[in-house]
Amino acid sequence: MDSIHALESLAPDLEKGLSQASSLQELEELRVAFLGRKGKLAQIMASLPQIEPDKRPLVGKKANEIKEKLGALFDARKAFLDKAAEEAALSRFDPTVPGRAPWRGTLHPITLVMSEVVSILENLGYDVATGPEVETDYHNSEALNMPKDHPARDMQDTLYISPSVLLRTHTSPMQVRSMLARKPPLAVIAPGKVYRRDSDLTHTPMFHQIEGLLVDRGVSFADLRGTLTALVRQIFGADTRVRFRPSFFPFTEPSAEVDISCVLCKGAGHVNGEPCRVCKQTGWVEILGCGAVDPNVFKAVNIDSEEWTGFAFGMGVERIAMLKYGASDLRMFFENDIRFLHQFR
Repeated sequence: MDSIHALESLAPDLEKGLSQASSLQELEELRVAFLGRKGKLAQIMASLPQIEPDKRPLVGKKANEIKEKLGALFDARKAFLDKAAEEAALSRFDPTVPGRAPWRGTLHPITLVMSEVVSILENLGYDVATGPEVETDYHNSEALNMPKDHPARDMQDTLYISPSVLLRTHTSPMQVRSMLARKPPLAVIAPGKVYRRDSDLTHTPMFHQIEGLLVDRGVSFADLRGTLTALVRQIFGADTRVRFRPSFFPFTEPSAEVDISCVLCKGAGHVNGEPCRVCKQTGWVEILGCGAVDPNVFKAVNIDSEEWTGFAFGMGVERIAMLKYGASDLRMFFENDIRFLHQFR
């Protein structure tokens, strides 16, 4: 039968073509030529209606056999070409060439600064204390010598949850909680998030503070000065100058602001003849607040201020990070720009 003979000749013809095919593109061209909608197999099957009815089943069976055989031949040749391509790629691979190192992340700059400050103070003998960010008005204000009508409350834009519950405006409540939970002498630091209704180049609604408290017998302002001078010089360098200016905080008396010599102009007030943009030509930059614990605070936690004295200090971590790393906009620390964060590897 002519149809069966034509079908049987397809396999040898395909084998000859496959042996010469050296690429996947050539293999695809052969597949279309033999098994495509207008290929050789389809052309033979198109003549099926012209065959005598009693012989059609035989031709149809043979066509299915040939179709399966042709498919197997294509699969075998494709597997051979794939393996050859893989071996060729491996032959070009040089295991001695250094690989591409993946980009590794880093701790956030705020975390880096906070860890550094905490580590320095821990080495000075301070314990880390943590507490709730949702705080009572008593712990956040009243126990810290700020009754409801105290003008110092105007210094902070508080985010209230209810009349007596709020998001803490500083980590100073941990002073109260620590003194209520432990008997003096004690030395604690309280790192954590705080919240205020404020947002601009130098303020954000959420930021980080580290509060420090030391209570013991015979503690003086000189001890406070020595502690903070050592802290500042470990952060910014041994040649950093430190000065204390009188200030006011309701929970300390006397109180002081601590300034350091400008990190950019080194206290000169100018850089290359131009006014310093960091210290605005003063040569000094404010870094933190501090003071001796007010007797009213000791009274709120049932500590005898005649027997015990102490000091407290508090600093904004973002403020330190801006000075340490030269950032000009506080919001850069919260935008998660990879180009900015990549610099702290």
